[in-house]
Amino acid sequence: MVTFIIRRVLQTIVVILLVTVLVFSIMHLMPGDPVLMFLGPDASVEQIDHYKKQFGLDLPLPVQYFKWAGNLFKGEFGDSLVYRQDIGPLILAKLKVTLTIAIPAFVIAVTIGMFLGIMAAIYRGRWADSFITVLANIGMATPTFWLSILCVYIFSLTLGWLPVQGFTFPSEDFALAVRRMVLPVSMLALGPMAVFARQTRSAMLEIIRQDFIRTGRSKGLGERRVIYVHALRNALIPVVTVMGMQLGYMLGGSVLIEQVFVIPGMGSMLITAILNKDYQLVQSAVLVIAGGISLCNLLVDIAYGYIDPRIRIS
Repeated sequence: MVTFIIRRVLQTIVVILLVTVLVFSIMHLMPGDPVLMFLGPDASVEQIDHYKKQFGLDLPLPVQYFKWAGNLFKGEFGDSLVYRQDIGPLILAKLKVTLTIAIPAFVIAVTIGMFLGIMAAIYRGRWADSFITVLANIGMATPTFWLSILCVYIFSLTLGWLPVQGFTFPSEDFALAVRRMVLPVSMLALGPMAVFARQTRSAMLEIIRQDFIRTGRSKGLGERRVIYVHALRNALIPVVTVMGMQLGYMLGGSVLIEQVFVIPGMGSMLITAILNKDYQLVQSAVLVIAGGISLCNLLVDIAYGYIDPRIRIS
């Protein structure tokens, strides 16, 4: 198992290194001068040269990359051209906001989605299966940003039950934080919940037809033990794969949710940085997101080994 984990860790490091090269190259290939955008069209040549030298933009591209990558190994992300502050604490503050929304949404999506998928598989062909399948299809097909705006109009503007926008940490005001998180967390969890329901149903239907499930029932094992211990564990491989993908989506793809509900998270910061061509901030933020997604995939690979011993042996 140790060899299996080490191999996956090395692959993850290679992926992250390739991401740094790709992000750096794309950002510098984009048209426009970040210093000129920051200073405005009336900036003098002396001012432009001063800020380019200050942020290291006057150096050759290979030198800029290795300087940036070398600073990353020291834990230094550099300074943001837009926010005019150290990028490390800035990303940490924004990441806390995004995780405060993403983690509850992920837990809700996994719990409810898997439960609905199991129920649909158990009652295959009945009204419960049809109802859950229709709900899952609607959840996957409905655009999140449209549904978010619709929910704001109904529950915030019309009924006045929930705040329109904003974010508050639970440690500051728990009641207000919960009221502000209801809509964004629900909207962020909706799509992944539908995906988990469909994937769990599909995996469970394939497993419960196997001979060992019939053998367990014939030996007198309870239905709950057969379903939740034997069948569910063998059906977890494809479901865990989807979990890793959806958690990565929630960490890096919550831009629309943050824009609709005016949440100052990673997505909003990244949009601002891209529009202003803040090289250092975009590169560092994308690297953090890529690292988070790679970590999710690594945990999924390790989970494979624990769920199915044949994988780690191979």
